[in-house]
Amino acid sequence: MSGRCFVQKAAFNRKKEWKESKLRNIFNTKEYVILDGAMGTMLQNSGLELGERPELLSITHPEKITAVHRMYVESGSDVIYANTFGANAHKLAGFGYTVEEVITAGIKVAREACGDTETLVALDIGPLGELLEPAGTLSFETAYELFREMVEAGTKAGADVIIFETMTDLYEVKAGVLAAKEHSHLPVMVSMTFESNHRTFSGCTVESMAMTLEGLGADAIGINCSLGPTEIFPIARELCENTRLPVFVKPNAGLPNLKTGEYDIDAEQFAEQMLPYHELGISMLGGCCGTAPGYIRQLVSKFGGVQTKASERIANYVPVLRACSPTTALRVDHVAVVGETINPMGRKFIKQAYLEEDMDTILACGVDQVESGAEILDVNAGLPGIDETEMLRRVVKLLQSVIDAPLLLDSQNPEALEAALRIYNGKPMINSTNGDPALMEQIFPLAKKYGAAIVGLTLDEGGIPETAERRFQLAERIVETGLSYGIPKEDLIIDCLTLAASVQQKEASETPKAIRMIKEQLGVKILLGVSNISFGLPQREVINRNFLTLALDAGLDMPIMNPKDNGMKESIYAYNVLSGHDEGAKQYIEAFAQGETAGKSSGGQSTAPVKRDSNSQDQTAQPDIFYTVRKGLKNETRAAAENLLESMKEMDVINQKLIPALDVLGALFEKGDIFLPQLIQGAQAAQAGFEVVNRRLAAQDTETVNRGKIVLATVKGDIHDIGKNIVKIILQNYGYQIIDLGRDVAIDTVVEAVKKHEAKVVGLSALMTTTLKSMADTIEAIRKAGLDCKIMVGGAVLTEEYSKTIQADYYAKDAKRSVDIAKEVFGN
Repeated sequence: MSGRCFVQKAAFNRKKEWKESKLRNIFNTKEYVILDGAMGTMLQNSGLELGERPELLSITHPEKITAVHRMYVESGSDVIYANTFGANAHKLAGFGYTVEEVITAGIKVAREACGDTETLVALDIGPLGELLEPAGTLSFETAYELFREMVEAGTKAGADVIIFETMTDLYEVKAGVLAAKEHSHLPVMVSMTFESNHRTFSGCTVESMAMTLEGLGADAIGINCSLGPTEIFPIARELCENTRLPVFVKPNAGLPNLKTGEYDIDAEQFAEQMLPYHELGISMLGGCCGTAPGYIRQLVSKFGGVQTKASERIANYVPVLRACSPTTALRVDHVAVVGETINPMGRKFIKQAYLEEDMDTILACGVDQVESGAEILDVNAGLPGIDETEMLRRVVKLLQSVIDAPLLLDSQNPEALEAALRIYNGKPMINSTNGDPALMEQIFPLAKKYGAAIVGLTLDEGGIPETAERRFQLAERIVETGLSYGIPKEDLIIDCLTLAASVQQKEASETPKAIRMIKEQLGVKILLGVSNISFGLPQREVINRNFLTLALDAGLDMPIMNPKDNGMKESIYAYNVLSGHDEGAKQYIEAFAQGETAGKSSGGQSTAPVKRDSNSQDQTAQPDIFYTVRKGLKNETRAAAENLLESMKEMDVINQKLIPALDVLGALFEKGDIFLPQLIQGAQAAQAGFEVVNRRLAAQDTETVNRGKIVLATVKGDIHDIGKNIVKIILQNYGYQIIDLGRDVAIDTVVEAVKKHEAKVVGLSALMTTTLKSMADTIEAIRKAGLDCKIMVGGAVLTEEYSKTIQADYYAKDAKRSVDIAKEVFGN
């Protein structure tokens, strides 16, 4: 069976499955689908023992779970979430039950609670509890397998829908959705948890979530937990503006009162605050933490007879070409510069870097292009003598660890493309396919499966046509074929191809003509490798700049160019003013006022960047350690530290360079200029510098750097340790010795560790309101033992006010604050 037939059949089956699914039947008969409330809250209220796994109650005390589900069914829930949130192999380790046993039991008791009603049972899947690479140690592939095991068990047990909820890491979500799509026929819903800054804990934007999950084939997306209805409303509005999918929300019952353990709005207030969501065009409603069955009953009452505006929202959606990383969403509604340098063709230093597996050069090149203004990077690893599949996959992973710009994956090798698409974090673009039917059959299914935008080159088996008319015909064929695979029109891009004027001068003028025809008649975006026009000619920058202006006037959207070519950038700034894209010439004025484009153009050739400040690295000079830490470049930080040690003492390198570099990184994090992944990558780069210094000290029989001992623990009864692990990473990379006691740590264990290690700082973490008493009891035990240490506390449910009531010395709102506390205590 051909690739095209396969993908068309698969797409048909998916549509058929959705059309015939029980979830779709509810959509067809109800204005709003009502979801359930807070299983965790209800179990806590019924006396869930500290440290007990809620998911195991489906086996040990099924009557408790059935009773909770039944209350939500009787309150009017159309969908109830099975008691399977944390039933993955990682979290169940050591409890004596398999994933299949726990999930089967969870689905069974939920089904029994539904009785003869039409209420659906969802396989509920929460976060795995570990950070994925590169911020953590859990690989994407391992995460996929953990989710696959849950998905297969839930599908076999008879779930009606799969729901991923309370997710904060887009990469983890992608692993889960792929596992669900590849191992189940059930509809897939996903909700992520956002903070008041419209980003998740890991920095993911609302728009990045929307475009990535829609591309991957999620059936509905939403927001749950963390905030109440009023606080989530503007975030939900942004989500609704960025997707055509059904949208759902499950807010908390306001914010928690940590002294009483209660939430601050009652059922009637909750439903009243949910009413404005009607105007957004959402499709499903429910509740998260604190929402007992009475809250759902009020929702049913308030929304009874209210007509949804979901269809109106979707009809008014304005599609646009987009790509993203988790933290950066790119909309191609302006001239978007594509960095061209990570391509071995015609660039000897990149070719050599690939052959020698010199990842440092490739990463530094990527960082520099983004610093110079590239909004998306073209990444090509096709070179004889190397394994393109493995290299492209490797380069994509590494680049995404140090830059936040989206990538354009440049290959016609289906195996290499799929390897890179699978592990790409966000929504990428593919470069490229062309008018050859055989190639389109291989590449278009990949774009459809992974939700990527795709570039089609106007050539086929016969090569590049000489005339604009023939190129238009090929573009038309590419667009029609892409649409037949179900790829949205806004995700189809055409490259009209640039011929060297030195060889085919007559045909060079056909490119702008073809751009104009395709733009006006097909209405798709245009990409073009501009600098090819000047190949073989002197003063290439003159040709490049003028050709770029002609192409922009014809409708070019995405020039592939060297972003360090100031002449080309000046042309784009000028074009944006003259075409009206730069309203009020704001970007033009800002660029020239800051001197951004000053200097000679490079003629389209790859050159080393010019050092401007501590955030701009000169590749021809010794690396600046402030820059390499800021960019998370580990090997370059090692090189910088070794260079500094030639003229500085070891402790001076630490105190005058490494620590200040980390402080700059922390300040950027606090200002919101970088996010958690960049903070961790920068800290790990600094650690590479510390290792160089410590090796030097060890060789001199000098004691290595230890800025002080700190005991860290997630308190008794709490198995969530992501926050604690992040604090550990940051503190270690500042040179502190960490004694990590893990999660669910007994009070006596903490006290004994502080005594044994004579630690001056203890860090306690708790994520659940029910374990705050454990935190308070642990602090009390430390005080009674008369230990000379300071106690800092942190966790999503804590506040500074509450930390004072339990006699903590410090409240650490994030990992950066924990460093400030350690510095204050140790005086360093």
